[in-house]
Amino acid sequence: MGLFDGLPIPAEKDYLRDDLYKINESWTAARFDSLPHVVHILTSKDREGEVQILKEQSEIVEDIVDEVVHAYHGGFNKAIQNYSQILRLFTESTQSIGGLKTDLTDSKKLLGARNKQLHQLWYRSVTLRHIIALLDQIEGIAKIPTQIEKFIADKQFYAAVQFHVQSAGMLDREGLQTVGALQDVKTELSKLRGVLFYKILEDLHAHLYHKGEHSPALFNINEREDKIPTTTAIALSRKTNSSLNGHGEDGVLEHHKTASDSNGGDGALKDAKDAHQVPTWLSDATPDEFIEAMTKSDAPLHVKYLQTMVECLCMLGKVAACGAIICQRFRPTIHEIITTKIKSIAENVNSSRHDIGPCAQTAITGLHLLKGKFESYPSLEQKRQNGISMAGVVLAVSPVSSVMAPTGKAQAAAKELLDSILDAVLCIFENHIIVDSDMSRETGGYSISFCLNVLQSECQQLICEILRATPEAADAAVQTARLVSKTPSKDKRDGSEDGFTFTFRFTDATVSVPNGVDLISQGWSSRASNVVKEGYGSTAVLLEQGLYLAASLYRPVVEFTDKIASMLPQKFSHLGKDGLLTFVENFVKDRFLPALFVDYRKAVQQAIASPAAFRPRAQATSYISSIEKGRPVLQGLLAICFLAEEVLGWAEALPKFAAGVVTYVQSFLERTYERCRTSYMEAVLEKQSYMVIGRYDIENLMRLHPASAYLPSSVRYPNSENYASDGRDYEKEISDLLLNLRPIKRENLIRDDNKLVLLASLSDSLEYFADSIERLAKIHCRAYAAQVEESGRQKTHQHRRSTSSVPKDLISFAEEYRKLAVDCLKVLRIEMQLETIFHMQEMTIREYLDDHDTEEPDDYVISLTSMITRRDEGMLPFIAGPKRNYIFGSICIVAANSFIKALNDIKSINLFGVQQICRNSIALEQALAAIPSIDSEVVKSSFERVRTYYELLNMPFEALIVFVIENEPIFTNAEYYTLLKVQVPGREIPVDAEQRLAEILPR
Repeated sequence: MGLFDGLPIPAEKDYLRDDLYKINESWTAARFDSLPHVVHILTSKDREGEVQILKEQSEIVEDIVDEVVHAYHGGFNKAIQNYSQILRLFTESTQSIGGLKTDLTDSKKLLGARNKQLHQLWYRSVTLRHIIALLDQIEGIAKIPTQIEKFIADKQFYAAVQFHVQSAGMLDREGLQTVGALQDVKTELSKLRGVLFYKILEDLHAHLYHKGEHSPALFNINEREDKIPTTTAIALSRKTNSSLNGHGEDGVLEHHKTASDSNGGDGALKDAKDAHQVPTWLSDATPDEFIEAMTKSDAPLHVKYLQTMVECLCMLGKVAACGAIICQRFRPTIHEIITTKIKSIAENVNSSRHDIGPCAQTAITGLHLLKGKFESYPSLEQKRQNGISMAGVVLAVSPVSSVMAPTGKAQAAAKELLDSILDAVLCIFENHIIVDSDMSRETGGYSISFCLNVLQSECQQLICEILRATPEAADAAVQTARLVSKTPSKDKRDGSEDGFTFTFRFTDATVSVPNGVDLISQGWSSRASNVVKEGYGSTAVLLEQGLYLAASLYRPVVEFTDKIASMLPQKFSHLGKDGLLTFVENFVKDRFLPALFVDYRKAVQQAIASPAAFRPRAQATSYISSIEKGRPVLQGLLAICFLAEEVLGWAEALPKFAAGVVTYVQSFLERTYERCRTSYMEAVLEKQSYMVIGRYDIENLMRLHPASAYLPSSVRYPNSENYASDGRDYEKEISDLLLNLRPIKRENLIRDDNKLVLLASLSDSLEYFADSIERLAKIHCRAYAAQVEESGRQKTHQHRRSTSSVPKDLISFAEEYRKLAVDCLKVLRIEMQLETIFHMQEMTIREYLDDHDTEEPDDYVISLTSMITRRDEGMLPFIAGPKRNYIFGSICIVAANSFIKALNDIKSINLFGVQQICRNSIALEQALAAIPSIDSEVVKSSFERVRTYYELLNMPFEALIVFVIENEPIFTNAEYYTLLKVQVPGREIPVDAEQRLAEILPR
C-alpha cells in the first residue's frame, strides 16, 4: 500500500495521484536531507530545467493539499458543533443535579419526622402477609391426604412421596406445630406413610420378579434366547437428594449394561421410543433432578421404574425395612416361581399331547421308551434279516434306558427344563444386583451375596430333585464321615461369608462339595422359615429322573455360571468362583463318573462274555454291506461299538471330564480287542496257516502281491495299487514255498468250517468296528475343536475350565482292530492254499496207468471241490466279494502249480492217466469258476496251461521239439525237462533228448 493511497482525491482529478507517484520517495522521507538535491541541481547541465521540475512538483502538492483541506472541512465544522452541544448538556445536567440534591435534603427532613409510624406500618404488613400465607398452607395441608390417596390410586407413587415429604416438612415448621387443627392431618399423614410404603414395597416386589405392570415377560420355554438381559443395579441404601442423578455420596443408583441390552420384541421397541420421554408414572410429579435424570436416561422402562421405586423408598427412609422384608420373601418367592414355571411347562406338554390324540400319544410314548437312544444310531432300529433285533441286543447290554441315553428324550427334556429355569433365574437376578462400594450400609440384610446364595441354593435343590438327591443338613457330619478328606476345615467354613457348601444324600452314597459353608448353618433358614419343603414337581415334565441326567445338566450350569460372572460387578467377582458349578462338577467327578465306569464296565463284560457275542449268525444268501439293511456284524462288536458311541456321547456332554471318559473308552476297547484276539487265536492256534503268515519271506511276498489291494485301505501295502504287475509271479513263489512244506498234515489244518466262517465274520466285523471307532474319533475331534472355538469366543471370567485334548489312541485302536481283520483274511487265504496243497499232494502217491477211462474226477479232487463250494457258501453272507476273491482267488494258481509240480513225483503215466488229470483240472476249474468273486479268465488260463502241459506227454519227442520252437516259452526249462523224465508207454525219448531240448530253450 502506497503512502498517498488514502488521500481524498476526487475521481475527476486522478491525474494528481499519478503525478504524486512520479515524485521521488526521497522527498517523503522522515528525515529530509536537502543537500543531495542542491548538489544535484548545481551539478546539473540544465539547472533551469531541474528548477522548473521542482516548481511543477510543488504545484502538484499544493493542489492536493487544497483538495484534502476541502474534503475534511465539513467534518471539522460538524465536530465543533457537536462538541458545543455536549458542553451545553453537561452544564444543564449539573444544574439539575444541584436541584435534586436540594429536594432529597428536604425529603429526608420530612421522613425523619414520621420514622416511628412508618416502622409500625411495615411490621404490621409483614405480619398480615405471614398470617395469610399460614392460612393458605393450612387450607392446602387439609387437602393433602386426599391428594396423596388419589396419587396412590393412580399409581403415581413418586408424586405421592414428593407430596408427603413436602407436607411433612411443612407441618414440622415452626408456627404450625402448635396448631391443633393440624394434629389430625399429622396422624393421617403418618398412616399414609405406612400405606404408601407397603404399596411401593408390593409394587417393587412384583417388578423384581417380573410380575409388575412395566416388567418384561420372563423367557418362554419355547422361545429361549442365549442372551443376558439388561442388568439393573439398584442400591437399597440410605440416600440424599444429591444422589438423584446416580452419583450421590450416601448411595448409588446405577444402570449397568451387559453384552446385550435386549428385552425382546415389542418391549424393546417401546423402550427405545419412550427412552427420552417422561415416564407415565412420573407425569404428575413435580419436576426435579431425579425426573430430569430419568428423562435423559437410555435405560429400558422397567429399569427406570425400579429406580423410581428405590428412590421413593430412599425419600421415605424405608430402605432397611424394605430390604428386610424382601429377604424374608426371597426364598419362598423363588421356590414358587420355579414351581409355577415347571407346572406351566407340564401343562403345555400335556395340552400338546391332548392335541395330538390318544393314538398318536401312545406312539409317542413308545418312541420315548424304545427309540430315544437309537436316533443317533439308525442301524439299531432295523430288524436284522436273521430275525434278531439289534435294538433288543443293545437294550440288553446298555446300562441305561433308552430315554436316559446321551441323546435320549429324558436328557433333552432335563436340559430344556433347566435352561428355562436358569434363564428365568437370571432375569430375576438382574433386578437384584447391587452396586455399592460399602456393603456395611444398613439395607436390612439385603445384599448381592444373599441373593446369589439363595438363588443358587434353590437351583441346587431343583438339580437334586432331578438327580434324585436330597439336601442334607442336620446330620451332615455323619453323612460325610466317609468323605472327611474332602470336607473343608472349620476355619475356612467360618471365614467364607459368600461361599457355598452343599451336602447331599443320594440313594447309595453321599457327596460333600468343598470350598464354602453350609447355607442352612449360616442362618438363612431362620430368615426364610416359611420356605415350602416339598419338591418342585419336575416329575410332571421329565420322563425319568436319576444320576445320569447330570450330563444334560452340566452345560446349562456352566452357561449359567458364565452369565452370572459377566453380570457381577468387579468387586463382587469372587462370588462367582464357587457354588452351583462347583457342586455339579464335584457331583460329576465323585458320583456320576464312578457310577458310569462301573455300569459300563459291567455292560462291556456282558457284551463280550456272552456265548452269542462272537457267534456268526446270518440267514441271507448274499453279503449285505449296509449295517442298516442287516450287515452280519458280530453282536458283541456291534454292542461294544454302540457302548463306545454312547460313552463318547457322555464325554461330549461333559467336556471338562472328556479326557477321563475317553481314557475309559480306550480301556474297554482294549478289553474288547483282547477278546477278539482270543477268538482269533482259538481258531488258529497251532495251525500251520497261522505260523506261515508269520514267516518273513511269505509275509513280504503277500505284501507285494497286487491282491493286497483288497485289504482294508489304511493297512494296504506300498505297491498295493500297482495293478499292472502280474500277481502270478508272486503267487507262484508263494506256492513254491508252500509246496516245500509237504507233506501237509490234516491236524495242522483248520478242518472246522465254523471256525473259518468265524474268521471271515470276525474280519468283516473288525473292519466295520475299526471304521466306526475311527468315525467316532473324528466326531470327537470336531466336537473338541468346536468346544475350543466356543471357549475362545466366550469370556471365561473366573471360571477357567480346561477341556480335554483328543487322544490319538482311538485312531491307533482302530488301526489295531484293522490289522487283526487283515490277519484273519491272511489266515483264510493261506488256509485255502494249504487245503489245496493237502488234497493235491495225493497225486504224488497215485499211479496214472489206468487201463480204462473212469469218466469221473479223482476222490481228492471231488473232496477239494466240495470243500471249496461249501466254504464259499458258508462265508458268502459274512464277507464282501473282494475279500472272498482275496481268500479263494489264489486257489487256481496253487492248484495249477501243484498239478505241474506233481509230475516230478510221477514215474510213469499213460494216455488214460493224462485224461484223468485233465478231467481233474476241469472239475477244479468248474468249481472255482462258479465262485462269482473269482476272475473266471484267470481260472481258465491257469487250468488250460495245466492241460496243455500234460497233453505234451502224448506227443512224440519230435512233435515236442516243434511245439517248443513254434510257441513262446509258456513253461520253464525245468518243467520241459520233467516231461522227458516221465515214462509214457509208446513214447520214445532219444538219448540226447535233453541236449537237443537245451539247444532250443532260452538260457
